[in-house]
Amino acid sequence: MSSRDQTDASPMEGDKTDAKGGDQTGALPPLPSASGGFGDKLGDKFQNIMTFEEFTADEYKMDHLNRGLAIVINNEVFSKELGLGARTGTYQDAVALNERFEDMGFDVQMHENVPVKEMVQILTKAAKDHNYNMNSDCFVCAILTHGEEGYVFGVDAKIETKQLLEPFKGNNCGSLVGKPKIFIIQACQGSQFDEGVAVDVADAKAKPAREVQVYKIPSEADFLIAYSVVPGYFSWRNSTNGSWFIQALSRVLGLHWQDMDLLTIMTRVNKIVAYEFESRTTKEYMNQKKQIPCITSMLTKEVRFKPKKK
Repeated sequence: MSSRDQTDASPMEGDKTDAKGGDQTGALPPLPSASGGFGDKLGDKFQNIMTFEEFTADEYKMDHLNRGLAIVINNEVFSKELGLGARTGTYQDAVALNERFEDMGFDVQMHENVPVKEMVQILTKAAKDHNYNMNSDCFVCAILTHGEEGYVFGVDAKIETKQLLEPFKGNNCGSLVGKPKIFIIQACQGSQFDEGVAVDVADAKAKPAREVQVYKIPSEADFLIAYSVVPGYFSWRNSTNGSWFIQALSRVLGLHWQDMDLLTIMTRVNKIVAYEFESRTTKEYMNQKKQIPCITSMLTKEVRFKPKKK
């Protein structure tokens, strides 16, 4: 790596028991939301209907007419009030993802320097629009920005990451029930540096169903959230080449999107970021630091991106 490595961070700084002896939870009953959420629930009218074979399969159905929508939100320049530096190098990340997603058959939407309110509007609209384009495999969103643990930044403010996922949950977006919802987050999750640890390595030698039967699945199911770094740590970006995580992801997708499942792809990305990258900066306290991405999976099946027929 060159000496242009940077970080994507903000500045430093009783059990309820079922009387019948059934399942229990160690939490209080949920309180109603004061915010009203993300608009109307999108009921059964838009529900994705699967055959029993599709429901019980070990792979998601990926032979719909369309691959689906891929949204890339690329925030580079931020409001002066936030005190956040420009994310130089992020253009290379956005270009790499755009090319890769197009190769994979996605319809790509690129959004540059987006305020928080608009980020919410873009994703809420995408979830609602999906209900009128149900013949799609999945949904992908990549967010390239500054962040801190649990939050990402629009160009004017920060927002909880989980709020951006809300419109795509099964109880809000019926057409994506049982389909993969993939979020890629390139942002810091804290202000710690990963010093790394030395490892001694020995060189050994240099169809439609006629009847619909209702099954319940969790509304949080079928998400994969790929964070560029584990909670608590800085995420690195090179001002010339782009971020370690996105460039590694683009590389592995380019080689293996047609022959590997998504979790295997993400494991390869983890390996590249962990083994091949180390910070090179003129500031000693930031020099020779490491990074490991963090993949949170609620997938229930394998994701395999089979090529679309031209």
